[in-house]
Amino acid sequence: MTVRVPEELAFLLPPRDRPARARRLRADPDATLGHLVRAAGVPPTEVGGLRLDGRPAGRSARAAPGGVVDVLAVARPEPAAPGGFLLDVGLGALARRLRLLGLDAAWSNDAGDAELAARARDEQRTLLTQDRGLLMRRGVRGALVRGARPDDQLADVLDRFAPALAPLTRCTACGAHLTPVAKAEVADRLPAGTRRTYDDFSRCTACGRVYWRGAHAARIDRLVRRARRPDR
Repeated sequence: MTVRVPEELAFLLPPRDRPARARRLRADPDATLGHLVRAAGVPPTEVGGLRLDGRPAGRSARAAPGGVVDVLAVARPEPAAPGGFLLDVGLGALARRLRLLGLDAAWSNDAGDAELAARARDEQRTLLTQDRGLLMRRGVRGALVRGARPDDQLADVLDRFAPALAPLTRCTACGAHLTPVAKAEVADRLPAGTRRTYDDFSRCTACGRVYWRGAHAARIDRLVRRARRPDR
């Protein structure tokens, strides 16, 4: 039994199988194609379709000994779940970037795998992770995030889901919405230099954190411009 993958999914196979983009598995008459693909190392979230011996097939189909299963990559862009995104503990920097762009990106620095999987299902969120095992859990809707650097990870997520952006409308700390606030209402919470220099402020509707266009504004503007470019 052979499972073949496209070039963009070859990294999911064991190193010895990557050049051929194919993994041979022991024949199991009871195994569905979905089970075979998982055994090859490809999470269900990364499968856009299957072919068995050259013909389209569903994940519940079974292959005869010597069969060849071709995995198709997910077509991009694909719709995200209606509840927004949920990121695992290793993607905190990506969560902050998504929030800067106005996207609903839930994140916790101590959530376990079972909690993440349950929350993604209960809140209808797309689970973003670099942990293949997490995406192997039954019923999880998610995506395996590519890239080692947060900027590369952001480019991958934006390319895969093409979400509508609303920059600088969410709190980067908790993800809730921001609302404009009068300077007088927050003056006692501002550093002296900020009170003298800035007049426009917004405040998080959940945690109360105050925002203004400070020293990092230029860097944030560059992030937004890159995110809005068609070619990222």
